[in-house]
Amino acid sequence: MASFILRRVLIGLLMLWAASVMGFCIMKAAPGDYFDRLKMDPRVSQEHIEQLRRQYRLDQHVLVQYAAWLGRFVRLDFGYSFEYKLPVSKVVGDRLLNTLLLNVLAVLVTWAVAIPIGTYAAVRQYSLGDKIFSALSFVGMSLPGFFAALLMLYVFSAVLGWLPSGGLKSLDHDTLSFGGRLIDYARHLIIPTIVLSLAALAELQRITRGNMLEVLRQQYIITARAKGLSERRVIYKHALRNAINPLITIFGYEFAALFSGAALLEIIINYPGLGSLMLQAIRSQDQFLVMGGFMMGAIMLLTGNLLAEILLAVADPRISYS
Repeated sequence: MASFILRRVLIGLLMLWAASVMGFCIMKAAPGDYFDRLKMDPRVSQEHIEQLRRQYRLDQHVLVQYAAWLGRFVRLDFGYSFEYKLPVSKVVGDRLLNTLLLNVLAVLVTWAVAIPIGTYAAVRQYSLGDKIFSALSFVGMSLPGFFAALLMLYVFSAVLGWLPSGGLKSLDHDTLSFGGRLIDYARHLIIPTIVLSLAALAELQRITRGNMLEVLRQQYIITARAKGLSERRVIYKHALRNAINPLITIFGYEFAALFSGAALLEIIINYPGLGSLMLQAIRSQDQFLVMGGFMMGAIMLLTGNLLAEILLAVADPRISYS
């Protein structure tokens, strides 16, 4: 297992380098840069702009610029955000924690709800509950995330007033007790977590149902029942354990999909995450901030895929990485 993880890390580093080249090329292909906006500000002198260009080697060839950025990135120096006047690591770090919190909660909700529902629907195929959950899953997969977010904000915030209308904390958050702060965070996370989980939950529930139906028809399941094993033991120890393997393989892609879906959701509900930060960075052409956010997304994707392969080996003893 250790040698496999080492190989995957080395391959991941190669893929991360390829992603950095692609992201840097796309960024440099865009017309203009951040300093073109500064030229329109009469308070900023041309000498100061040229000094910044020379300091970060933005006045040199694009290959030299990339080499300089890559050298800093290897040393975990992501550069300087011209828009926020702070190091990129500081700007991205604060927002990344918020995005990770939202994505982890969405993954936990998705798996905790989708797998039991999918198992129930498969065991009771064509029952009323199966038909209801199937209809709800089709609605969840077809409902756009931004529309679901706006709908929930209107119903639970504007009309009923039960939940806040956006953000991560209230204005009086710092004056609350420790328990009050946790409750305040939880109330702000309810809507984004549900919206982000909705489509993934519906899809995962359908996949779980299909896998369970296929496994329940296998010969070893019939044999287990013929031996007199309880239905609960047959379903949860034999059937579900084999049906869940294909779900683990898509864990990494699901995590990345939630990350990309969170970007639009964060903008709609004014959530202080990496998605809204990236939009602002792209609009202002803050080169180092864009690259920092882009690389964080790539690292999350590669990490999710590595975790999926490790979990698959743990869940299925037949799989051996050597």
